[in-house]
Amino acid sequence: MTVTGQDTDAIRALQGLADDRSSVRLRAALAVGTTPDPRFVDVLIERSAIEPEFFVRDMLTWALTRHPVSLTLPVLVREVRSERAQARSQALHTLSKLGDRQAWPAITRALLTDADDEVARSAWRAAVVLVPEGEESALAAVLATQLGRGERQTQLSLSRALVALGDVILPALHAATTAPDPRVRAHALATRRLLRDPDARFECAIEEAKRVVALGGSGQEGR
Repeated sequence: MTVTGQDTDAIRALQGLADDRSSVRLRAALAVGTTPDPRFVDVLIERSAIEPEFFVRDMLTWALTRHPVSLTLPVLVREVRSERAQARSQALHTLSKLGDRQAWPAITRALLTDADDEVARSAWRAAVVLVPEGEESALAAVLATQLGRGERQTQLSLSRALVALGDVILPALHAATTAPDPRVRAHALATRRLLRDPDARFECAIEEAKRVVALGGSGQEGR
């Protein structure tokens, strides 16, 4: 078999993806994305599942988006069912970057409510990008079940995802303002504030919502 210069470059890039140095892995991912090759797809996805550095993972995602969707989409859809949390999270992140709504059936309720916060956050972001027209209200209802979940960054991610859906989220938020859990009520109120005022800071919105809830208000007075 004749080994061409292009094949040599491909071998070098693939080896670089497994190098101990993050700078080398970054350059390798850049090289792979610059010269897409179907042989790279499986390796890129496998590396995404274990890559420890955020900026390298981001470059791996970019490299995947440079390959034909017909090649990457089936593998990513398979990967969102992986037992490895990072594999699920990165596959969802890449699907959101591809933006191809053929992936929508893969965004299951199980992923939207995944026990791992990073997976759930990636699923929320992917869902609002991929949701078909007419399915927004149903998605909002599922996302609303996660109100009050996690620490501040997780809550902010959920609020941003909900706000991206627009006014269709209002019924779900309204229902959540009467939930028994004060964290859920406060998060719902803060999200509604962000919907009305996109320039509002989440920190301010959530603290104001906590005060309303602590005082026994539902926030419905200002609807």
